[in-house]
Amino acid sequence: MKKHLVSSFLHVLVYAGMLIVSVLPAPVWAQTVSSATEKVDQISLVGLSLSLPIDGKFVEKEWETLLKTYGKVATGRNGVYKVPSANIPALSSDPLNVASKVSSEKNKATVFLAVDKGNADYVKPGSAMYDQVETLLKEFAARTQINYDIKLADDSYQEAQKKQDKLVKQGEKLVRDLERNKKEKDNLVKRMDENVRELEQLIRDTETNKSDQTNAVKELDVKKQALEAARAKLPK
Repeated sequence: MKKHLVSSFLHVLVYAGMLIVSVLPAPVWAQTVSSATEKVDQISLVGLSLSLPIDGKFVEKEWETLLKTYGKVATGRNGVYKVPSANIPALSSDPLNVASKVSSEKNKATVFLAVDKGNADYVKPGSAMYDQVETLLKEFAARTQINYDIKLADDSYQEAQKKQDKLVKQGEKLVRDLERNKKEKDNLVKRMDENVRELEQLIRDTETNKSDQTNAVKELDVKKQALEAARAKLPK
């Protein structure tokens, strides 16, 4: 019952944390998107760049998940992701060629995105599509932050759950050990009672044996005298 209550309480804490994160405004860093030039597969491309102070590996997974909603993703070395003929309704009704690169570290990541409208016509400052691409990156940043906060809260919950489960198991073991100890004590008390009765019987048996030995000696002496008397009757 206690385990169930603790588990339910932790669930409520995690859910409350999710609600708080979801209603908070996007952090300032999520609004910083800038134009940039980046080498993708040794080719310099013009695009937009976004930095996130979040674990790089987590950002890579989130970014690849997003790109997969646009079409088939081709992955390359050094965090390169490409989506030929990407379907991105938020940007255009026409297919777009997307090339991107995620430079990740332990506590931060930089996402570079180059969008080709066709014939190497990449979105850059002043392009009609620039604001939409910028918004796409900002929304990705905000959503990634929320998902990361959820992950941290869930990791913390799982750790607390493991600790609680461990304590419950320890408690159950202690109860079993206590019951075992009680049984051993009961057995020892029973054996002590049996030992006392056995000792009393041994004392009685010892006294009886002493008396029997005394009587046996007397009887032996009588028998010896009778034997000597019988032998004395033999003719000489």
